[in-house]
Formats: sequence, structure tokens, C-alpha cells
Amino acid sequence: MAKEKRALAADEHHARPRDLDDATVEALGELSKALETVHRVRGHLYSAHQLVGGADLTLDRVVKLLREAGHDEVADRVERELLGRNVLPGRWTFQIVEEFDDGYYAAFQEIERDAREKLAGGRRHIYEAEMKERRRTPGMPGHEATP
Repeated sequence: MAKEKRALAADEHHARPRDLDDATVEALGELSKALETVHRVRGHLYSAHQLVGGADLTLDRVVKLLREAGHDEVADRVERELLGRNVLPGRWTFQIVEEFDDGYYAAFQEIERDAREKLAGGRRHIYEAEMKERRRTPGMPGHEATP
């Protein structure tokens, strides 16, 4: 027996407001999914920030080892051209992260929150909550509706 398409959420925090249609629930679900992707992008930017910073600090040892091995010309070039170099014009990675956080990321979060407030009373993950309710097997261990 097929489960109904429009299932109720198991808890009040994720319940669909009475007059909210399927298309709006799906749109809000997609907007949430897109925001989750942007959260991942932010994490990758922080990873890049830490990796580039670590690589830059490693260059101190590279310069030292090159000098000890008698390769002053190569050491000078690494020190002059790479050590402390901007990764983008005028920017180290911390500046890129800050610009992303204060610009695109902040705007995306605000727009997603505003859409939820205006269209769904601020409720989050209605689409996913309904999917959970459709897909779980009531009474089966590991399929509980709520904690």
C-alpha cells in the first residue's frame, strides 16, 4: 500500500501550516537544501584558509632548509615571492572568508529565514519532516517519529 504524498509531520515544530500548499513546501525545501550547500561551501573556504595558512607557515622551514643546503638563490625566491603572498589581489584567505561571511553567506541566510517566516511561520524542514513521516515504519525500532 502506497503511503500518502502529503503526510503530517510527527512534531508541531515541523508541522505544515494549514494553508501551505505542496509547491510552497517543496520550494522552501529546495531553498533550505541550497542553503545547506552554501554552509558546506563556507566550510570548504575555512578549510582552504587553514590549508593555505599552514602551507605558508611551512615555507619558513623550506627557506631554512634550502639555506642550510646552500641554495640561497632558491630560498630567496621562495621567501620573496611566496612567503606571505596574497592568494587573490590584496587578500589573504582570512579576508576572503570574512567577505564571504558578511556578503553572500549573510544574505543567503537572511533570505532563507525571511522566506520561512513569511511563508511557513518560521518552521524549518517541513519538506524533510513530511518525507520522514512518509518513509518511516510506525512501531519499528529505529523508526520513531520523535526522540
